[in-house]
Amino acid sequence: MRLVIAIGGNALLQRGQALSSGNQLANIRLAAAQIARVAAKHQVVLTHGNGPQVGLLALQSDAYHGVAPYPLDVLGAESEGMIGYLLEQEIANLLGPKRSVTTLLSRVEVDVSDPAFAHPTKPIGPQYSALEAAELVRTRGWAMAPDGSTMRRVVASPQPIRVLGMDSIRALMERGVLVIATGGGGIPVVRTGSGHQMAGIDAVIDKDLCSVLLATGLEVDALVIATDVDAVYIHWGAPEQQALGQISPKELAQYDFAEGSMAPKVLAACRFANATGKSTYIGGLGQIEAMLDGLAGTRVCV
Repeated sequence: MRLVIAIGGNALLQRGQALSSGNQLANIRLAAAQIARVAAKHQVVLTHGNGPQVGLLALQSDAYHGVAPYPLDVLGAESEGMIGYLLEQEIANLLGPKRSVTTLLSRVEVDVSDPAFAHPTKPIGPQYSALEAAELVRTRGWAMAPDGSTMRRVVASPQPIRVLGMDSIRALMERGVLVIATGGGGIPVVRTGSGHQMAGIDAVIDKDLCSVLLATGLEVDALVIATDVDAVYIHWGAPEQQALGQISPKELAQYDFAEGSMAPKVLAACRFANATGKSTYIGGLGQIEAMLDGLAGTRVCV
């Protein structure tokens, strides 16, 4: 099978963990072990989130007062290189020299007039207490939103329109290369007038929605969204919470999910299923093989 596998940024730096290089590498090694086993049987294009990582880079950039903080498109490119390098190295170590693994920096077009720029929803960076969040709103002007019992910074997350460089991704995949692309949802760029001129913009694209563009454009057989929870749950956090097994987009539409967290994953799964008639699997990072075998996670299909 041809697969697009999307790994959540929160799966690579888990909630409550220190945002350290050591923790990230340990989680990436867990991901790499799964990906290498799947890639031994299937053609894989891999993508990943960057919410915790790009937020950490933003904090580090903000700590230097000699210049203005770097914009999110540039920090997104930095996170794409950092996470892509670590994934590429760990997966390549497991697959051996006969299988090529390549990381591509990927620009993704968004619309400068997207209403998301006026309504930030995408969580980035670490978690804060309510008191810490209020101070950051006052001193830095950040938008903050609840994330479970804590708060996180939220930024604009416009809809992805087009993955630039899709032909290169497809060509490498068809040569048997495991490609890592559109990391963090890709680097957000907008058109600057007529023609093909593009410029970066301060935003973070949701990687799950971008993964739909990637999976649809590559005509893969399934989309896998690996995250830090083992399935899609209804009534999350309540005593009556329940994991969903196989479910249709129409059935999913009757439930509400958290914005910036499970909601975009569910939306991505429904978009892919409705557009292609194929399945999306949502579940834990360590369960990718089990999800494909129908033994774990949530399967969204028409």
